[in-house]
Amino acid sequence: MLYQSYPQVNHQFRYELNKDMHMAAAHFIPNEQAGKCQDIHGHTYVINVTIAGDSLDESGFLVNFQLLKEIVHKRYDHTLLNDHDEYASQEDPNQFPTTEVVARVIWERIQKELDQRLNKPRCLQVFVRETPTSYVVYRPKEEDFSE
Repeated sequence: MLYQSYPQVNHQFRYELNKDMHMAAAHFIPNEQAGKCQDIHGHTYVINVTIAGDSLDESGFLVNFQLLKEIVHKRYDHTLLNDHDEYASQEDPNQFPTTEVVARVIWERIQKELDQRLNKPRCLQVFVRETPTSYVVYRPKEEDFSE
């Protein structure tokens, strides 16, 4: 496996974990300005999520890596992203399965789960590489976190 470095997030938390995932998925962008991307096509996505926090859970984890894989890989691998409710809109560009929206939605899904944890870890960054030469980094703002 090729190890990759990712943009770093400055933070003051004690712990930081990063989870890499690969998934194969197809999508199309339902907008004429998307050019060729209007047609169904696929990618082997490389995803990295950065989670940070100050305390560990009752198992000694900041968050179990398996949980992150279930939230992302299990849901989206080998699917047509447009078939998922969160990407199903034909009119709202905030729901088109662009790399930007995929990164944001992954953050939303992960953070929703983290918000339920007693140790309150935070997802600080989601990196989504769509092709060898193109990627998006999503970093939430402070107001995006519920307290």
